[in-house]
Amino acid sequence: MKIAVMAAHGRVGKLIVKEAVERGMDVTSFIREANTNQAKNVVSKDILDLTQDDLVGFDVIVDAVGAWAPDTVHIIPDAAIHLADLLKNTATRLLVVGGAGSLFINPEHTKTVLDVTEFAEEALPVVQAHQNALDALRQYTDVKWTYVSPAGEFNSDGQRMGTYILGGEELTLNKKGESIISYADYALAMVDEIESGQHVQQRISVVGE
Repeated sequence: MKIAVMAAHGRVGKLIVKEAVERGMDVTSFIREANTNQAKNVVSKDILDLTQDDLVGFDVIVDAVGAWAPDTVHIIPDAAIHLADLLKNTATRLLVVGGAGSLFINPEHTKTVLDVTEFAEEALPVVQAHQNALDALRQYTDVKWTYVSPAGEFNSDGQRMGTYILGGEELTLNKKGESIISYADYALAMVDEIESGQHVQQRISVVGE
């Protein structure tokens, strides 16, 4: 399987590349910086400058774009929209590293984590940017997208336990009543979805056991 990972220099992107390479996938890293991951194939190009020609031949595109500064978080929905536009009416799937703030907390799907959580002021633009990306993707009926939300606590330094719980649109808790997952186990779940392709045009979520 041939995949491309956007923002492969980021902490999540690197782990997705590592997981995919170790499974024998043909991985190309798209980056803006020096190559610091395991992919042999590297393309240095700004994501918003990509064209359809850049994505020809890939089975899956992974959007691992992230940002934290208020003046740069717009890249999160901008990147998702740009990639979706390039992949319209193609067989190539688009998997997006999402956020947890958009997960629903009730069966009626009328309230989200964002609605009931007092996020730090500096985090709100990021949470909203991920929400905007998901809202935009839901409008594409001609793109094979999958949006993968992490648990509420997304632990960058957590260990790879090798297991996780697959959820859907609602916030899922593990047996301990926690909503937490490490970046490494999130990468595991992402590559599992790359292999299975079971959730096209769906948002899924993952939580550590």
